[in-house]
Amino acid sequence: MNASVDKRLDRKLMSNLSFIRASFGNSQDLVIKEMNNDNGLQAALVYMDGLTDSTVIHHVILDYFMSEEQTASRKSGNRLLYLKNAVLAVGETVTISEWDPLFYQLLSGWAVLLLADSPDAICVAAEGWKDRNVSEPTSQVVVRGPMEAFTENIATNRALIRRKIKDPQLWTEGMEIGKITKTSVSIMYLRNVADEKIVEEVRKRLGEINIDGILESGYIEELIQDTALTPFATIYNTERPDTIAAGLLEGRVAILVDGTPFVLLVPALFIQFFQSAEDYYQRADISTLLRILRFIAFMITLLAPSLYIAITTFHQEMLPTSLLINLAAQREGVPFPAFIEALAMELTFEILREAGVRMPKTVGQAVSIVGTLVIGQAAVDAGIVSAAMVIIVSITAISSFVIPATSMSISVRMIRFVLMGLAASFGLFGILLGYILLVLHLNSLQSFGIPYMQSFSPFIWSNQKDTLFRLPWTKMRTRAVATAEKNLVRQRPRNKQKI
Repeated sequence: MNASVDKRLDRKLMSNLSFIRASFGNSQDLVIKEMNNDNGLQAALVYMDGLTDSTVIHHVILDYFMSEEQTASRKSGNRLLYLKNAVLAVGETVTISEWDPLFYQLLSGWAVLLLADSPDAICVAAEGWKDRNVSEPTSQVVVRGPMEAFTENIATNRALIRRKIKDPQLWTEGMEIGKITKTSVSIMYLRNVADEKIVEEVRKRLGEINIDGILESGYIEELIQDTALTPFATIYNTERPDTIAAGLLEGRVAILVDGTPFVLLVPALFIQFFQSAEDYYQRADISTLLRILRFIAFMITLLAPSLYIAITTFHQEMLPTSLLINLAAQREGVPFPAFIEALAMELTFEILREAGVRMPKTVGQAVSIVGTLVIGQAAVDAGIVSAAMVIIVSITAISSFVIPATSMSISVRMIRFVLMGLAASFGLFGILLGYILLVLHLNSLQSFGIPYMQSFSPFIWSNQKDTLFRLPWTKMRTRAVATAEKNLVRQRPRNKQKI
């Protein structure tokens, strides 16, 4: 039987089994159990070793199939229907008559029951592969708040979100993306809150993906982003279920991909990358202080090295005389200009940071810290760099870790090198020019039709309750206009009862 000619199953059991063996190349993990019971029923059970639950296979399907209850199936006119509705009524079952969906279910951990003289097969839900348990987040740690993170199982991830939003209006739509991997992808949104235009745009972009395989949500993120000509991420990703739940309540759309603990959230705004889940679990004044600190750290990470280069190279008159003399004394033996000095130190720290990430956890942190201290001190003693430059680079590196979203931290690190080059060429005028171009670029970006700098530009006063400042919950009675046009009110004023 040729699948290119006939995509439907054959009535002959042996022909179907031969085609399955040939399609999988007699793979070692393909298990085929041929069965014949006393009632003359000939069948075969096919499943993939390691993807199915052995308890369901042996103690449910095989035991029921070989039991005396088959007498009823012999008397009934449709053995397939009886097996599906009575004998195998232990879980989800699907009747399939074509090869493509049969192979998909088989490779998804389902068991396939084939009968002689039947052009249909019964697929029984028997998934049983090993999953990682729900654990603490590793990339977005908080002091106060839920200590659970997504896993690589998309069903578990959907359940984690359902636990937090117990509303039937939370709709889920599924699809398979990838011609070879056939990766399960789900979109989740609150139907009574999310803008239907955004939901439809998400469906459209996901439907236009034509690729062999999807192994991580990063594939999806890059394929559906608004533009690739920007260092800034226009799609937010997180491993925290509470962050996704909060985004859904604001009218955003979540994209879950099987095989990864990172869930995508669209549309994403610039301010969103500076917000932490912990901001909403602390008091409003504490959260506001932390946000201001993050923006200060953002500016230090972006501008500190370039300002040092510009001032020490072109604008020495801006420094106090005592500080200028001190810096001049430190740089007296340094053979390189300030730009080369800063570039060398920044590249060295980036190498050490990447080495610390890639090395085993037991030694990675020690190597990054010790390496930075040893190399920095040795470079100062050797007269290659000045002590002030080591301080500037250290403050810049520490400030980059304050930004909650790793994607934003990486973007700032990339732009920092451009500003350093402009500072070395034109001084403070170069920094000002680069900063203006950066602001213009940010205002030109969009995320699924929503301006990236929404709340700042265009300025909407009602959206300022949760930007640079975080007002108390009693004041945040409406959602952001950008993402929740259908249902803006999220909190009703309290009824004041007279005593």
